[in-house]
Amino acid sequence: MKKEQPHIPKIPDKKYFKIGEVAKLSKLPEYTLRYWETEFEALRPEKSKKGQRVYQKKDLEMVFLIKRLLYQQKFTIAGARKELAASSKKADSKKEEQLGFGFEQNLLKDKLKKTLKELKEIEKQLRG
Repeated sequence: MKKEQPHIPKIPDKKYFKIGEVAKLSKLPEYTLRYWETEFEALRPEKSKKGQRVYQKKDLEMVFLIKRLLYQQKFTIAGARKELAASSKKADSKKEEQLGFGFEQNLLKDKLKKTLKELKEIEKQLRG
């Protein structure tokens, strides 16, 4: 079954957005956005000095993703939370692979320990 991609409006080129702007762009009430902040760790906009929520582009993208999971794909709140966590783990796993340059993490740690030991031996020889 093909997943339907919702229409995502063009996000204006701004650094910060107030909750009212996010509500208009996402076509969601402000109280829904505030509720989602309590339910999804990934949606935590910063607060200004005056205590107002300031969303960034990454926050808007998260709002659209959560909206798609809940409204188009019919996930429950708990199901959407699990889906976001699984996506996050998958992304973290890819980052580890890239950092490991193709090595398994344990192999890389062993190589680093060996290199550190060799450097300490060289330092001893240089001192004297």
